[in-house]
Amino acid sequence: MRVLLAVVLIGIAGCGGEDNSPDDVAAPSSPAVTPVKAENAEAGAPKPQVAEPKGSVPSTKPVSPGSEPNVPAGMEVTNSIGMKLRLIPAGEFMMGSPGTESDREDDETQHRVTITKPFYLGETEVTQEQYEKVMGTNPSEFKDPQNPVETVSWDDAVEFCRKLSAMPAEKTKGYEYRLPTEAEWEYACRSGTTTAYGFGDDASRLGDYGWFEDNSGSKTHPVGEKKPNGWGLYDMHGNVYEWCQDRYGNYPSGSATDPTGATSGSDRVLRGGSWFNYAGYCRSASRHWLTPVYRSDDLGFRVLRSSIK
Repeated sequence: MRVLLAVVLIGIAGCGGEDNSPDDVAAPSSPAVTPVKAENAEAGAPKPQVAEPKGSVPSTKPVSPGSEPNVPAGMEVTNSIGMKLRLIPAGEFMMGSPGTESDREDDETQHRVTITKPFYLGETEVTQEQYEKVMGTNPSEFKDPQNPVETVSWDDAVEFCRKLSAMPAEKTKGYEYRLPTEAEWEYACRSGTTTAYGFGDDASRLGDYGWFEDNSGSKTHPVGEKKPNGWGLYDMHGNVYEWCQDRYGNYPSGSATDPTGATSGSDRVLRGGSWFNYAGYCRSASRHWLTPVYRSDDLGFRVLRSSIK
């Protein structure tokens, strides 16, 4: 059963690394956010479908880094299991979608969000090889070491983060891993853009950046084969849906700082669309949700490292 069907049913029911930046990346439609020094990053992060238009989307606005030296957005590091992560700078953006965006849903109310601390985010979705190194098993339907792990629940993804954080090489450095919040995910996906996708508004270009209904052949594909976004992240659109930390709920009516989602409810947020979905479900603002125990062959995740030293 695919997540799209599940969402419809739920809706009916009520519910030292090296710098290796790629040359061919999505060009932001507005200037990239000014990064801040990595040492200012969060030392321990909190644990945790049609909007009413609010006019045109303002350009992304950076948080002032003060007099600290800057670290380039997109700087790459590699952790102890060979997972590559990219530095995402602090900043502000407009979360959600404007009233003019094609395929937008009721729950995409546009509002300003501030991300106060930089963080590292997985350059790709967690692969089957990486998942097996940590968990000792591979539940995926479409077996390939470099394909994204899938058929994992939110609970499975959280347990992966817990076990990765507890690995000696990570623990001794004070690194902690978790799922990104929905706001962190969309901020990273947009990478300074204000368009429907991280590469612009033209859905006909999606095949250059992700695997979805039109080009996937009804299966997942090795991560990182398509073009990255402006901050060096791959497969933010398509391949597999990505679990986020948050409970699903309505967005706040005003601006928010480091939001962590709804304070009640059981469903958890999914972002990015998958190989099974049409283009509209892969938009930067598109939101979906499922119970945290649900598993499907189009559900995966990527991780955030919430301590930077």
